[in-house]
Amino acid sequence: MNAGTVAHEGEIGARRAATGSAREGAARAGLTARGVIYVLVGLLALRIAFGDSGGRQADRGGALQEIATKPFGAVLLWALGVGLVGMALWRLSEAAFGSAGEDGGKAGKRLAAAGRCVFYAFVAYSVLAFAAGARGSGSGDRQSRDVTAKALGIPGGQWIVGAAGAGLVVAGVWIAARAVMRKYHKHLKLGEMSRRVRKAVDVTGVGGGAARGAVFAGAGVFAVRAAVKYQPDQAKGMDGTLRSFAGTPMGPWLLVCVAAGLVLFGVFSFAMARWRRV
Repeated sequence: MNAGTVAHEGEIGARRAATGSAREGAARAGLTARGVIYVLVGLLALRIAFGDSGGRQADRGGALQEIATKPFGAVLLWALGVGLVGMALWRLSEAAFGSAGEDGGKAGKRLAAAGRCVFYAFVAYSVLAFAAGARGSGSGDRQSRDVTAKALGIPGGQWIVGAAGAGLVVAGVWIAARAVMRKYHKHLKLGEMSRRVRKAVDVTGVGGGAARGAVFAGAGVFAVRAAVKYQPDQAKGMDGTLRSFAGTPMGPWLLVCVAAGLVLFGVFSFAMARWRRV
């Protein structure tokens, strides 16, 4: 092997290392940003459960408004948006090159990563727009009703809304089931954790994933109801879905449990930012 070949291979290795480092940094920044949003949404939901929401919505918009009122809030909002851009770019890299793990290169995994990329790109855009001064077009519930009304107004709209709602229900059950079965273990560097830390991560992963799944499923149920009754007002965003838990026979205590679970999911996201395989 001559010197030119060695130099070329060294350059390729350095380039791969730099790419891997950038991908890891983007992933960890994105997971941290996601954690911040879920912790704040969970805390806002807890305040609603105990009758003191401060006028905030328990959704992403409410979380952003909460950050904006704090010292250095504008800086934090920009940092959050940049972190979510990192999340979108990480998912894009997974869609293009495959994710970590033996089956990371399968078509299904890449397609799912592409879907997550689109979702987080939208979330990042909304956060950066909020940081730049755009305060949105209303609450998440209002936006959900508007989108549902538009969908119901097109040919086959009832079927489209119903299918989307059913998809959310299935996604919610899937998210909760995978959390309970601790499927996230395969993504974590378990060998770097002590036994106590692993137990703590499992508490946040199982409890947080179950609560997140419940919110997805609840929103899906309301979408299906809106389709069946042909009433867009039946659709709800995250805030409305969370508030609906307080109207169950369990009263506000179910909302307390789900809200605490969302806080746990935020903490779990921080753990993922520290120990996830990228």
